[in-house]
Amino acid sequence: MNDPRPQISQFKSKSGFSRIINACGYSMAGLRSAWRSEHAFRQELLLFAVASVVALVLPLPPAHKLLLIGVFVLVLIVELINSAIEAVVDRVSLESHPLSKNAKDFGSAAVLLAVLLAFATWAVILWPLLAP
Repeated sequence: MNDPRPQISQFKSKSGFSRIINACGYSMAGLRSAWRSEHAFRQELLLFAVASVVALVLPLPPAHKLLLIGVFVLVLIVELINSAIEAVVDRVSLESHPLSKNAKDFGSAAVLLAVLLAFATWAVILWPLLAP
């Protein structure tokens, strides 16, 4: 008979404060790995750092500054998800396959959309400052 209880991975952590500490460690390991192995992530992180400084010194309301910084945080998030998709696809098989190509292309398209959103947001917010 089928067991009605949901299956839980043996790798799934427990609950409580130690889970939070472990999750933070895994997150830092992921950021370190992305920095070491993903050129696009490094480029986007450096762009984020420069954009954040620029956003903070511009004479804009705090909400606009948050939007300018936040859209680049979104780019970093989507890049990390894209890198995770690519890693899983490569882990499953390095063979060329249409579904593998689709998965990687979809992730890349998501990054492109996030970057376009970032640039559009910057253009809309900065236009009043730059327009004559």
